[in-house]
Amino acid sequence: MALPPLHAFRVFESVARLGNVGAAAAELHVTPGAVSQQIRALQVSLGVDLFQKRGRQLALTPSGSQLQRSVASAMDAIHTGVRQLSAHRYGGAPKQSLTISIPQVHGVTWLATRLFTFMAESPNFQLKVLTSSHFHGVDWRKTDVAIVYGMPPWPGFWWRLLHGIHMTPVCSPQLLRGPNAIRQPSDLAYHRLLHEDDGSQWRRWQAEAGIPYAGESDVHFDDFGIVLQAARDGFGVALSDEVVSARDLDEGRLVQPLRLSVPALHNYYCICPDTKRETAEVSAFIAWLIEEAASPAGSQADP
Repeated sequence: MALPPLHAFRVFESVARLGNVGAAAAELHVTPGAVSQQIRALQVSLGVDLFQKRGRQLALTPSGSQLQRSVASAMDAIHTGVRQLSAHRYGGAPKQSLTISIPQVHGVTWLATRLFTFMAESPNFQLKVLTSSHFHGVDWRKTDVAIVYGMPPWPGFWWRLLHGIHMTPVCSPQLLRGPNAIRQPSDLAYHRLLHEDDGSQWRRWQAEAGIPYAGESDVHFDDFGIVLQAARDGFGVALSDEVVSARDLDEGRLVQPLRLSVPALHNYYCICPDTKRETAEVSAFIAWLIEEAASPAGSQADP
């Protein structure tokens, strides 16, 4: 007797365990019709009935129960073999520990999901993630690699540009309505300009727009996340990059009232101490990070 296709036994095992064609189809990512067809073909091939209907559920016949025990045992043996192979491949070497520092907003909007991809691709790594936006805020006693927002040089450190970013105004949609609606650069005079620096970035943008500098703001924040939240809540206009604000823009919490963008005064850099640059784990992480930043989806960044 020729052995039926092995895939048919996988389908049978799923239906036998779940007792329902629809549930098995969802688990196997196929249609219920495809599951039913596989079961029918398997029964014809074996010459026995494997299931009987009991209401909306499928119950195993005596022949089905006998086959289910054999198939379950075989599936367990396969899973055990795969786990042992994985343990032999990854469990023999000690975990490579790496401490990285990232800017909080950049980490949330650009790097966080990518880090989980890195972990999936590099199961022998163990990461510890700290947050700091600027070089002098990084705890270099603990940190192996950092992403910082700033401008080199940094003596004693190796660095590489990750993103060259451009800034454009973003605000709540409510600032596009009413008598002081933002339609042209001069309309910014009616609204608070939100800062995380000393106003240098806004001065650059207003100079490019051909309007006079609006003067010092009445509030400055050292956390760009707070700046963006204030913009979402309609308390003023922030300068941001499309990547950091991509989700807010897509979901309508923020809009770009004016299309002019200007290069940022600072950019995002990958940086590590010269003494750690050639260590295996640091080199591997930096190579991955640079490749991510160079990909089309990662070629821009946020402030």
